[in-house]
Amino acid sequence: MQRNLDRLSNWTKFRPSLCQGCGAGCCRLPVEANASDLLRLGLISPDELGNGLKKAARRLMTAGVVRQYRATSGIFTLAQRPDGDCIYLGARDRLCSVYEQRPSVCRQFPSIGPRPGFCPASRTAAP
Repeated sequence: MQRNLDRLSNWTKFRPSLCQGCGAGCCRLPVEANASDLLRLGLISPDELGNGLKKAARRLMTAGVVRQYRATSGIFTLAQRPDGDCIYLGARDRLCSVYEQRPSVCRQFPSIGPRPGFCPASRTAAP
């Protein structure tokens, strides 16, 4: 089910049971990652980390892994598939293929995000 992620007023107060059967709505949000996240994901090397990130950012954008890099903040935005899903979300099983290495923002959701403490899960998800 497609939901309008931009309508934060429709988000539900988070409780762990919402994750069961939700379809990974949070994995349709843009994912911001820092250099440490990219290193953990194996997308950049320690050498690239120490030598400036602009060249690595260009390489990752060309490879279709990163959509944007903001040099002033050092924040990368990961690419999304045309349907809006994170590139690391399994299309069939709706599971994160890099769960153990996932970016910090994913690890901390829903404590941080567009509406802290809330998630885009359907109100009809498991109680």
